[in-house]
This record gives sequence, structure tokens and C-alpha cells, in this order.
Amino acid sequence: MNDKIPHHVINEHIQNDAFANYLGAKVKIIKPGHSRVSLIINDNMTNFHGMTHGGIIFSISDMAFAAACNSHGKVAVALNVSICFLKPSYSGDHLIAEAKEEHNGRRTSLYTVNIYNEATGELIAKSQDQAYRKNKWFEPLT
Repeated sequence: MNDKIPHHVINEHIQNDAFANYLGAKVKIIKPGHSRVSLIINDNMTNFHGMTHGGIIFSISDMAFAAACNSHGKVAVALNVSICFLKPSYSGDHLIAEAKEEHNGRRTSLYTVNIYNEATGELIAKSQDQAYRKNKWFEPLT
């Protein structure tokens, strides 16, 4: 991760996402700039067509992006997100959102997030996300 902030402090900070916990999403940092989020879709996460709501797909993509861009231990926030919805998913599907860092500058960074159905491997959606990194390090939670 980084020499200034221990891995467990960064992980604790990221695991403290109330919305991810509310949805039942599991967030895992693979390495700095790379994260994975998994979520099993339930009936309450579908739209009136019976498909996974676009807001849910966007949300797990955003969670993966947030974990990846904050995994260096500095506070990072979204500047821009663009998502393309490619295929539907349904209740019972296990979705994975995987974020990978494409560029890591001093203040801005760029990520690609692939959201896919774990069982079929089909790409459900893809996003490109840009972050702004503040000049502030995480602090241990008390």
C-alpha cells in the first residue's frame, strides 16, 4: 500500500462504507490501485422489468472505483464517471466489479471498472472513472 499508512488502516477505512454494508457488498483491495467488489442481486435490487436496477450496477462500480483510488491511503474523490450498460442481469446473479488503475498522477488518477456476471463471465457494464486525490492521508478510525 504505502509506507505512511499501514494496510490495515486503509482496509478499515474502506470497509467502513455504510452503503456497501447496507447492500451486502463485499469490498476487497487486491493491491494499490486495484479492487474487487462482489454483490449477489436480490429481488429488492431489480427494476420494473425484473432486471438489476442500473443504480445498483452503478453503485457496485462506484464502490470498486472508490476502493481502488483510495487504496493508496490518500483521500480521493470522484471527478468524473462514465458508465456503459451492456447486458442485463437478474435477481440471483452474482456480480463482480473490478477496478484497475490506468494512470496515477500527483493529483488525478484514472480507472477502468468492469462489471461482470461471475457465473457466466459476461460483461454487464464498463465504466471509466477519474479521481482527484487530496493532500490528506487517512487517519486510524477510533
